Amino acid sequence: MPGRRQRYVTLFQRVAVVNALLLIATVAVTIGVFAPHKVTSFAINEEAIALVAALVLLVAVNLYVLRRAMRPLQALTALARDVDLAHPGQRMPDATPTSETGELALSFNEMLARLELERREATGRVLEAQESERLRIAQELHDQVGQELTAVLLLLSRVEGRTQEALRGDVREAQDAVRASLEDIRQIAVELRPEALEDLGLASALAVLCERFAERSGLEVSQRVAGDLPPLSREAELVVYRVAQEALTNVARHSGARSAEMALALRNGVLALTVRDRGRGMGESTPAGTGIRGMRERAALVGGSLEISRNRPGPGCEVSLELPVEDRGDAA
Repeated sequence: MPGRRQRYVTLFQRVAVVNALLLIATVAVTIGVFAPHKVTSFAINEEAIALVAALVLLVAVNLYVLRRAMRPLQALTALARDVDLAHPGQRMPDATPTSETGELALSFNEMLARLELERREATGRVLEAQESERLRIAQELHDQVGQELTAVLLLLSRVEGRTQEALRGDVREAQDAVRASLEDIRQIAVELRPEALEDLGLASALAVLCERFAERSGLEVSQRVAGDLPPLSREAELVVYRVAQEALTNVARHSGARSAEMALALRNGVLALTVRDRGRGMGESTPAGTGIRGMRERAALVGGSLEISRNRPGPGCEVSLELPVEDRGDAA
């Protein structure tokens, strides 16, 4: 089966068996060379019991020393098997170049750091390209599709005055459909390009996001945004906004909840965004979808972390984004 690991004899077991056999062979050869009569007249006596006890003690000491020597290598193997670049910061502790195993652990940590940096840079380029494409599509929707529908609406207005009374109702329905399409296009353009984030700042943009999301989805969205937020980079503000947007979208699509809560606050130099619902929540074995992976990648891009957990107590799910920032309020 693909992905299934074959069982094998570990390096610790092989070295331990070889050392034990060498030890027994060394003792046997020593007795044969220096006391051959003991070999020919070997019998169970005090000397034999003492010899066996000494061998057992030596084997036990050998196993203890080997296990201590092999433990860092086993820990490194376990980390290499379970490491996940989507959760950066995993390292071998106490990796110092004092032995071959320490050198290997130090090289492994350096490799992880390079991979995380390359992944972060690649993710940044991908997300930047996504935002550029969002901007281009929003502009095309507004400039091309929106203008064309506006022209259709004006044409229908002129047609209404020239149409028979029996057909004017159908023309008005067509006008309403075009107006609804224009409104949908405007909403899509706003979601693709958060103008409020650029014009009003993060706090106001999140308030507008919650208000528009509640109107569109029918959810009751309550939001609490602290007033003492520190200045953030454009990338950090965009990450917080997109994570909140994706989390609210997941609530509407998957939770079955009727309400959601969003909070943004600064705690001990960490900007914390929390989106909570009282829906059906996520199961223990629920795989992470594209939206969750995208939120994690965005968080890692600006040095933050994202956790998704079940509400305790009670039903529902909680998305928590933590972003280390400089708490200038405390510094003042």
